[in-house]
Amino acid sequence: MAGVKDGKATRPYRSAVREESARRTRQAVVRAATDLFVTRGYAATSLADVAAEAGVARPTVFAVFGSKAALLRQVLDEALAGDDEPVPVARRPWFQPVWEAADQGAALDAYAGVCTLIGHRAAGVFETVRRAADEAPEVAELWETLLRNRRAGADMVVDRLLSLDGPLRPDAGTGRAVDALWFYNDPAHYAALVQRCGWTEESFRRWLAARMRDALLGA
Repeated sequence: MAGVKDGKATRPYRSAVREESARRTRQAVVRAATDLFVTRGYAATSLADVAAEAGVARPTVFAVFGSKAALLRQVLDEALAGDDEPVPVARRPWFQPVWEAADQGAALDAYAGVCTLIGHRAAGVFETVRRAADEAPEVAELWETLLRNRRAGADMVVDRLLSLDGPLRPDAGTGRAVDALWFYNDPAHYAALVQRCGWTEESFRRWLAARMRDALLGA
C-alpha cells in the first residue's frame, strides 16, 4: 500500500529539487508563451511553438496547463501580478499606497501609479486577449472576465475614496465615478501614449492622475 512500510504510516515523498525544477519549467513556458502570444498572436501560436521556444516537450506544456486557453490565462495572471505567487493584486506591496493615502487626491495619484505599472507589464497581453476574443470563444470569456475585474478594481478604489474626507464631485456620483476609473484603468491608454507615442512612464502617470482627479474630484 502506498505510504505504508513495515506496518507504519509514512509521509508522501516530496523532493524540493524536483519541485523547483517543475517551477522553473513552468516559468520558462510562461515566458515563452508571453513572447509568442504578444509577437505572433494567440491564433498563430501553437502549444508546440511554445514548447520549442521554452526548450521542453509539447506533452510537458499540455500536462502543466491543459490547453492553450489555460496557458493564456496564466500568462495574463502573471503579467498583472508580476509573478506566480497566489497573492491578490489588492494585497500586493505596490498596491499598498492606495490604502495608505491620507486623502482622495493622494489615493488617485497612487492608483495612477498602479495602472502605469500594470500597463508596463500587461498592455501587450491585454491587446493579445482583446484581438483573440473575436475568434476564440474560450478567449472571449477571458476577455469578459478581464473587463469585469477591471471594473471591480475601479469599484474598490472608489470605495476607498469614499472612506476618506471629502465628497466626489457633484456630477459624478458613485456609479459614474466607477465608470470613469474603469475607463482610465485600461492598459490600452499606456500602450497608446507610452509604447506608441513615446511618452515617459512618469509623464503618463502624471497625466493619468490628473485625468482621474478631474473626473472624480473636480476643482
